[in-house]
Amino acid sequence: MNPSRSDAVAASGTVRVRVPATSANLGPGFDALGVALALHDVVALEAAPPGGPRVHIECSGEGAGDVPRDESHLVYRAVARAFEVMDEPLPAVRLHCENRIPHGRGLGSSSAAIVAGLAAARGLVPAGQERLSDDALFAVAAEMEGHPDNVAPAVYGGFTVAYGDPGRTNGCHAVRLDVDPEVSFVVFVPTTPLETRVARGLLPTVVPHGDAARNAGRAALLVAALTGRPDQLLAATEDRLHQQYRAEAMPESSALVESLRAEGHAAVVSGAGPTVLVMTTAAPVAEVLERRPSGWWASELAVDPSGVQLV
Repeated sequence: MNPSRSDAVAASGTVRVRVPATSANLGPGFDALGVALALHDVVALEAAPPGGPRVHIECSGEGAGDVPRDESHLVYRAVARAFEVMDEPLPAVRLHCENRIPHGRGLGSSSAAIVAGLAAARGLVPAGQERLSDDALFAVAAEMEGHPDNVAPAVYGGFTVAYGDPGRTNGCHAVRLDVDPEVSFVVFVPTTPLETRVARGLLPTVVPHGDAARNAGRAALLVAALTGRPDQLLAATEDRLHQQYRAEAMPESSALVESLRAEGHAAVVSGAGPTVLVMTTAAPVAEVLERRPSGWWASELAVDPSGVQLV
């Protein structure tokens, strides 16, 4: 970023963006598959008058009492990164975050924060200045998040297949697909969070070749199941790469997944957990919701087809 550029036009006004929750992995699609769900955070970003503090942050809703109010706030860090990538001067800003996505539950709260910050910063840059395209925004978000499976549906909406190397410039790519309208999604969200770094720390560095081969086939089948063959969802969501290794960190979630699958429901751990996601068709939704453990929040969530949006 070059804050002394003579041709730069100061960012001004207020921008509001809405970004969906996401569920990644979806069973066998580890670090690759994800879906956008209609549960949204809303972020308002305003260029503040000069002479005041560099950043003023207000938060409400989920996790509001646990997040920092300084430049280490994840949304603000994404705002700053966007201005750096766009080679525009970073203004003093006011930031308000209305959080509905639970934190630390495997529903993409950190990806939502990153994508919201990048998109809000993009909207704050005046017309005529160089802005981030959706693809560039996705690449920066994947770089910040460290893996692309949650940020892809947060940017593009729908069902996404992400691939590439987030450690390289423009190293990640994604393909967006529409979910078959017969498929419904139900989430079971426990009260206790689980940090992604803890869940990732339980994964082995090597897995048996047979398990990897089986997962590859199931991941391919899941793409077909979600886009036209929902009768294959149970078989398509079998996983041998990550869920079994993480079970000790979320025993209640793992037990719920096992019992739901034993009853014929395509249940998986959402992201790194501990939320449980069930992919089903419309008829069994009420039956699935009845399996809500005491104290957990459960809901059917529609697919968000659009991803991050100006509101």
